[in-house]
Amino acid sequence: MKTRAISSALGWWSSNGVSPITGETALQQVLFQLARPVYILRHKGEYAAVVSGSVTLGAGQTTQPGLPVVAYAPGISLTQLGDADFLKEYNLEYPYIAGAMAHGITSVEMVGEMGRNGMLGFFGAAGLAPEVVDTAITRLSKTLGTHPYGCNLIHSPNEPRLEEAIVALYLRRGVRLVSASAYLGVTLPVVRYRVHGIHRDVSGKIITPNHIFAKVSRVEVARQFFSPPPERFLRQLVDIQEITEEQAELASHIPLAQNVTAEADSGGHTDNRPALALIPTILALRNQLQEQYGYARQLRVGAAGGIATPASAAAAFSMGAAYLVTGSINQACVESGSSDVVRQMLAETQQADVVMAPAADMFEMGIRVQVLKRGTMFAMRGAKLYELYRNYESLDDIPQTERKSLEEKFFRQPLDVVWEQTRQYFLQRDASQIGRAERDPKYKMALVFRSYLGQASHWANRGEPSRKIDYQIWCGPAMGAFNEWVRGSFLEQPENRRVVAVALNILYGAGVIHRLNTLRTQGMQFPASFWNISPVPESELKQQISIQ
Repeated sequence: MKTRAISSALGWWSSNGVSPITGETALQQVLFQLARPVYILRHKGEYAAVVSGSVTLGAGQTTQPGLPVVAYAPGISLTQLGDADFLKEYNLEYPYIAGAMAHGITSVEMVGEMGRNGMLGFFGAAGLAPEVVDTAITRLSKTLGTHPYGCNLIHSPNEPRLEEAIVALYLRRGVRLVSASAYLGVTLPVVRYRVHGIHRDVSGKIITPNHIFAKVSRVEVARQFFSPPPERFLRQLVDIQEITEEQAELASHIPLAQNVTAEADSGGHTDNRPALALIPTILALRNQLQEQYGYARQLRVGAAGGIATPASAAAAFSMGAAYLVTGSINQACVESGSSDVVRQMLAETQQADVVMAPAADMFEMGIRVQVLKRGTMFAMRGAKLYELYRNYESLDDIPQTERKSLEEKFFRQPLDVVWEQTRQYFLQRDASQIGRAERDPKYKMALVFRSYLGQASHWANRGEPSRKIDYQIWCGPAMGAFNEWVRGSFLEQPENRRVVAVALNILYGAGVIHRLNTLRTQGMQFPASFWNISPVPESELKQQISIQ
């Protein structure tokens, strides 16, 4: 590699019997060994690298013996990419989280793998019955022991009793970390979870046993989570003797969520916000509210949505993200709660193969989720159901031709039968929904339509062959970016995609990019090949991460 003109040296290097490393291939190998500090020399008109010898720093000196040092990159650990206090607080090795994908897609197996390897996983509890979540907690507790893990708490505006039941379960089982997602505003259950057990220790420090990771894409929602719990909710909790007056007073000095994840364009619930605009905005809000409330501990911002390659991870860390959260790419891993047929579909996905579709849990509100469109008609059929819901007041009002199409293509049985099945489902889950549906024909229609939307993700997770055309597969454009990055590597094949290998390769690649950028700001230029950081197996990767 030829050197560029650099005005002066940073210092001088003496060999002590060591020869400089030259040549593009050898230089790249040295730079990619992240744990080793590297000095870049100007040697015979080319760049050379050294990792040993004697260096005397001091710019402007021209009479020193040895070769001029023109750039320097310290050794870097992947733990240094994010927030050190975050890692310490949650006993983690890496600033990387497997986000909660609903219906157990982020499975017990996946959360276990993350926890055993120094990372954090949130079990995908959304959409599951409390007894199923309870069983998962038992398995996670046995599997992970003292290793950290968390569970999902999703906003349920149509089923508030379910949200209350899940919070009660988490409190009873001692689940200390919760990922709060899809919230349009703060609710009483989420406040109850956060302030439960709040107290002062012997030194007077406020201790909050329960921690919320709030995933948001709107400033107004982020503001609510970064602020102390609303007074009106604290009063309600005092009135029902859930907390004491003293605990309510303590709660006014803490944020509802210490960690807020800025969720950009992602799979599932998303506002399709661009990360380059969203993350700095949430960081600025963090700074404002940290100063306003003077919290004892610094508020943190994580990054989610579009994180699928070393470049996207490096960009998020460079903007100030304390940690990363991935989603779509984890669903394509062998530990996910999805099916092999879905994993294959995801492995063939390109960035433009996604589309917005009606959300089952917030159907009547017109809320949408991002799903895979390639190989499935779910989005088109979901949009048709929402169109019928808006245009008609009841199932009986739907024209016969439209009704016939629904019964033959969508539900594959008469709508009267679908309603009876839906009714039986809610008698077990939340009987109050049935009374409302019997009083309100339009709400009855919504429940029937939601049954298709809800079952579509279960069909995908089970790999139901007869329903492949109806699969609902939550997916963002990150999946396509990931496939483009891993093409030609061992991760191209779905059966090789293990969640820890994926995570470590993304973090390692981000570390390499950070190192190259450090040297680039000192005047170095690299061939394009240096920026192509292909995935490698874990055993090889660990040799690059640590000095052997």
